[in-house]
Amino acid sequence: MPLLHISMRAGKPDAYRQAILDGLYRAMREALNVPEGDEFMSISELAPANFRCGNAYGVNRSDDAVLIQITVFASRTPAQKKALYRRIAELLGDNPGIRPEDVFVNVLDAPAENWSVGNGIAQFA
Repeated sequence: MPLLHISMRAGKPDAYRQAILDGLYRAMREALNVPEGDEFMSISELAPANFRCGNAYGVNRSDDAVLIQITVFASRTPAQKKALYRRIAELLGDNPGIRPEDVFVNVLDAPAENWSVGNGIAQFA
């Protein structure tokens, strides 16, 4: 049950943004065994004055950087997360052509009782 939020600079075409969503969904299906149809993703496009990525940690980022935050059940292993990071960078590099240096991913672990996917109930608690 991943919940994704992507932040990026405004101005990219619809097909570019859709390629990001498609690549992220595919990476989650492959690396985290996310079920088909489990797609809860949003993109926020920000004006340059409202979006900043530095070059910390020896990574030279460009204006095409994307910040990807993924909240998941607290059941994923470090190996699964590493596979996810790698696959996201590969797929977004293929389409829409984002450099690996510009792919910033943060995974947040949340207990199952922290989720309500509809109807006001905690389906996984």
